[in-house]
Amino acid sequence: MTKTIKNYVNGEWIDALSSDLIPVYDPATCELLANCPDSTAQDVDLAVKAAKGAFNEWRSTPILSRAQYMHHFKVLVEENFEDISKILVKEHGKAIDESRGEVRRAIESIDFAISVPVLMRSDGLEDISSGIDETTLRQPAGVFAAITPFNFPFMVPLWFLPTAIACGNTFILKPSPQTPLSTEILFEMLDELDLPEGVVNLVNGGVPSATALMEHPDITGISFVGSSPVAKIIYETCTRNGKRVQAQGGAKNYIAVLPDANMEASVKNILGAAYGCAGQRCLAAGVAIAVGDAYDQLKDELTKQVQNLKVGYGLDETSHMGTVISDSAKQRIEAMIQQGVDDGAELIIDGRNIVVEGYENGSWVGPTLLADVKRGSTMATEEVFGPVLSLMKADSYEEAVEIINESHYGNAASIFTNNGKYARDFKYNVNAGNIGVNIGVAAPSASFPFGRQKDSFFGDLHGQGSDSIEFYTERKIIIERWV
Repeated sequence: MTKTIKNYVNGEWIDALSSDLIPVYDPATCELLANCPDSTAQDVDLAVKAAKGAFNEWRSTPILSRAQYMHHFKVLVEENFEDISKILVKEHGKAIDESRGEVRRAIESIDFAISVPVLMRSDGLEDISSGIDETTLRQPAGVFAAITPFNFPFMVPLWFLPTAIACGNTFILKPSPQTPLSTEILFEMLDELDLPEGVVNLVNGGVPSATALMEHPDITGISFVGSSPVAKIIYETCTRNGKRVQAQGGAKNYIAVLPDANMEASVKNILGAAYGCAGQRCLAAGVAIAVGDAYDQLKDELTKQVQNLKVGYGLDETSHMGTVISDSAKQRIEAMIQQGVDDGAELIIDGRNIVVEGYENGSWVGPTLLADVKRGSTMATEEVFGPVLSLMKADSYEEAVEIINESHYGNAASIFTNNGKYARDFKYNVNAGNIGVNIGVAAPSASFPFGRQKDSFFGDLHGQGSDSIEFYTERKIIIERWV
């Protein structure tokens, strides 16, 4: 019998009040893995009441004790490292090495949370006026929630949860209903920590539970990662309801390749950026812009190296790339590839209709390469969220920067060059939140904020790093005089 995933509220695994279920499939085998409850506003209210009830006790727990829980949590994740990685393969479809990389990056976020006792320290001045001292304090702000995506179902929740609770807040997580199994094991480990009841809570589901979180009056702030249209809705709804919000949206990430770049090494990096996790990440490279004489070299090297990528079941250690998340995603991606062809692009490598022996019904889209993509076309400007790389030509470095900056997205951009002048100018003038120099995936480590600009972000404070400390705390100014 297929299991139905439970919610985790007030320290207990409980059935959702809703009887509506969302099936969870292995996208490579089409096996039904579990059913995810589509929780309602009543389910959310139970979690919020639990988190609110636990807040006062948890905020008064010594900060070093809160950080100690994170030490224990890290040990549990390390002990379950391989099991978590395999669950990610089964529910998401990514290759096993990519899953291991996700878990490793998640552990970095726990490491960051361990440092909260240092990062929450504040400043002050004696004798700001005669006999008067002034200091600042950071205090936990209340109940927080996160609405997280399918593409990194173990890592992204840990951008938020560990730091939030280490700062003294209580927390509710609503993961994607497409990938709830890795979140289930995440909360099984949290349950082993013996945290006070209500400090962490899990509510599974789709739009109804997300809407209830955004509208609930007892939630202080919401973190979100997903597409830009949804991020904008999240931002507008949360601000209308008086909440803090960091809504991290989609992207169209560009890579500029100059003629002086080491072409073979550059393409190895570009391949990982374009086709890693089947292109289903916000930092995926969508467009490679070859400057001047670099075009033919880049086209030839990309064609050679893309053909060597092996698409296969994620638990096969020799697979470079697994499936996309679902059949509907496959159909959407294939339609965008056709749109690129209709717009005049040259289809160098076609990933449609790929067949993986033994997994013929899986949601497979192979690595796809389009050349001579026109400026302003759909494939040059819109996010695919799949394993598709568009190759464009710019006559000059300046034109490449113009192409990048005219995008309404501003997540990431990279340059491949051996020229320090162009590298410095790229960092200075390109309007994107994460800049890579000879780096394909410009992914910030957990101790740095995840920079995004323009329509890739709605809010003031980003996820991770020092921004997360600001987001999860209230600053209080103390002015005192003793006579």
